[in-house]
Amino acid sequence: MLPPLWSKLLLLLTVGGPTVYVQANLLHNSGFESLASWHCWSFQCSLSNTAHSGHHSVQVTGRKHVYDGPSQDIHVTAGHTYDVSAYVKLLTQTDSGGEKLQVMMTIDTPDGPQYQAAATHLSAHVTDGWVKLTGEFTVPNAVQRARYKIQGPEPSVEFLVDDAMLTEVTRNNGTMDWRNATDEVINAVRKSDIHIRVTNSGKLNPADVTIQVVQKTKSFPFGTMVKTAEYNDNAANGKYRDFIHRHFNWAVLANALKWPAMERNQGELRYQEPLEAIHGLKDHGLKVRGHNIVWSVSRHIQPWIQELTGNALRHAVEKRINDVMNITHGLLEHWDVNNENLHGQWFQDTLHDPHYNLDIFRMAHHADPSVKLFLNDFNVVASGQMTQAYLNQAREFKAAGVGLYGMGVQCHFHPYTQPDPVAVKEHLDTLAQAGIPIWVTELDTVAKDENQRAEYYERALRALYGHPAVQGIMLWGFWAPTTWRGEDGALVTGDNFELTAAGRRVLDLLEREWMTDETHVLAESGEQWTVRGFHGDYEVHVRHQGQQVTTHTFTLTAQPATVHLTL
Repeated sequence: MLPPLWSKLLLLLTVGGPTVYVQANLLHNSGFESLASWHCWSFQCSLSNTAHSGHHSVQVTGRKHVYDGPSQDIHVTAGHTYDVSAYVKLLTQTDSGGEKLQVMMTIDTPDGPQYQAAATHLSAHVTDGWVKLTGEFTVPNAVQRARYKIQGPEPSVEFLVDDAMLTEVTRNNGTMDWRNATDEVINAVRKSDIHIRVTNSGKLNPADVTIQVVQKTKSFPFGTMVKTAEYNDNAANGKYRDFIHRHFNWAVLANALKWPAMERNQGELRYQEPLEAIHGLKDHGLKVRGHNIVWSVSRHIQPWIQELTGNALRHAVEKRINDVMNITHGLLEHWDVNNENLHGQWFQDTLHDPHYNLDIFRMAHHADPSVKLFLNDFNVVASGQMTQAYLNQAREFKAAGVGLYGMGVQCHFHPYTQPDPVAVKEHLDTLAQAGIPIWVTELDTVAKDENQRAEYYERALRALYGHPAVQGIMLWGFWAPTTWRGEDGALVTGDNFELTAAGRRVLDLLEREWMTDETHVLAESGEQWTVRGFHGDYEVHVRHQGQQVTTHTFTLTAQPATVHLTL
């Protein structure tokens, strides 16, 4: 453990090469070799000879609430981000199954306390031994006091804690560093070689021949959230529909497929509105994601469901799965199955079955094996509060063989805060360890100044598109009246659908920088040359003295393509 006087110093280590910066642990007595600096109010803490490292850990007993646990007052800086970790070992557990473990930050502000679960492990067992919690949190701008605490299991559960950590995050966010890194990935992963081979059998003057290689559609999914009422009302909002059809190749309905919208009252299914929108989108060439089958956060569950328990609840969930997947069979590419199951476990808790979330996936996969099933959650990329917990959950589902295809990462970046591309990469690197596809399912940023908002969107999009594990990006809306962020998050504003500076920046990336359009003069390029092109559908136009001679079409995938042209 570092000497206390060094608690805020940056240590400099040189390890056979470039300088490595190691941030000091800001917690006192982080190894629990005594009880000094740790508070145990209304429950008991004692030293144990069972330790993760060193000689001792702290044993926690006599708890009355899930939020009871050893805590320490900490000194943090407003607006700064901190990594946290701790090792926890359960000594007992309840009959209901796995226990939740958390590093919880309490931040006192002028408006009252804020609570951030900086690190979470959802389902710990005695047999797991020492479990490592890892995560991060960002301090609000109006912090007055802060506290670090390990908590989470049911009150009757006894546990050990050791090797706690709190360090300030220091990242190199120099524009050229992260831009160069993402550009390299984009060039390597999002593009392939197009080999052009020309035979000039007609002996045309090469100076009079131009060859244009132009991309017509993109393969990479760039999509948007769609509000069905506005989309379906074409007479009133034709501009809304047109914008979606013109600029996106994927879509996801905002609310119309959710259980409360489709079955507000038991047995009264309402599916005409979402089906009308889905058919309209598909008729215009867009693919559609399904969002969502069930939602485990209690405030998003309709009252008649919350009145059910036991077999009645199980039957209702099974019926919901079969109903919605039969109604949409063959129309959707993806389903978000159990939305935000990291942040809410209402179905598991109500049924006293910690593995019921796995059963929900099994039922969905059985109902329609052809559709790709996703987890979907937040605070896993835009922030790192739940990144490790999400990786653990994905590994659990993958190992259980319940039909999981991918991880949906909601990227609602903190309002009025510039996205951190280096942090985004770190979080995506962590999630990629699950070895399954990652989709950005809900992306937005917020800034009052539209030029600043443009910078925010560009940083976010480059970081996401520039990570090899990301296979699709969905904006959570674009038009101010239909986004939960309003004007401060909008790409488009007003009844005339005027692009904001952010909208112009996003479309410039999607439709200019990340699309291929090159024209070569045969006299300059020669008869063999290569274009590095983005994946998608292409046309090659050959013109002689400005007049069209021939057109060749092809699709560029991850494999190189060769185009033979005879003049």
